[in-house]
Amino acid sequence: MPLLKGHYNLEKHSIGLVIGIILAASVGGLVEIVPLFTINETVETLPDMRVYTPLELAGRNIYIREGCYACHSQMIRTLRDEVERYGPYSLAAESQYDHPMLWGSKRTGPDLARIGGKYSDAWHVAHLTNPRSVVPTSIMPAYPWLATTDLEVDDLGAHLRVLRELGVPYTDAMIANAPHDAIAQALPDSPAAAGVVERYGQKTTIRRFSGASTVTEMDAVVAYLQVLGQLTQAPYAKGDALDEVSQ
Repeated sequence: MPLLKGHYNLEKHSIGLVIGIILAASVGGLVEIVPLFTINETVETLPDMRVYTPLELAGRNIYIREGCYACHSQMIRTLRDEVERYGPYSLAAESQYDHPMLWGSKRTGPDLARIGGKYSDAWHVAHLTNPRSVVPTSIMPAYPWLATTDLEVDDLGAHLRVLRELGVPYTDAMIANAPHDAIAQALPDSPAAAGVVERYGQKTTIRRFSGASTVTEMDAVVAYLQVLGQLTQAPYAKGDALDEVSQ
């Protein structure tokens, strides 16, 4: 075939082959890079989107530290079987405050993009302590130390400050009060709990996530899991996702 013959001839000339490789790679690169210049126009703005609280952010850090993202994705595709099982498909804007983004494609366990509010706090505590106690066939490892490890909060203010540099709209008050807010969110009787609601909104959940008398890493992880899919209601307001996908 003429095309194959031309390819064979090109392989005989190293300079021409290198130029061909560069051109081919350039086309692929442009296809991936050029759309990023219009991302502000293609990714919608969600007016009710809120930021993570310090406690939820601490839980996210622990989630990453323990490698949970290696088995659980946070990206529901626009496929019928996906939305039937997990709920409305993921919107790009839902991850605008995620650094790093945890969409992923590996699913040893289920996708967690809509896990928030699906189970009780007690269920999550039991599941993280001993997964087989609530899901007998689970192969997930246990994380009992989360319930006995006090949450470290001293560096949360610095973490929020760095995220603001990356575009997350944390205010000076949020940054200054981050360590106190992380503790107060899990202690509803604390006088500081009202400040958490004031800074992060009325929909912020204030409760003892793990049921313990002190704030532990378990509180943080459960708080994070319970907010997944709940930072905005936009995906649920789009109507029946199944009908949209099938059109």
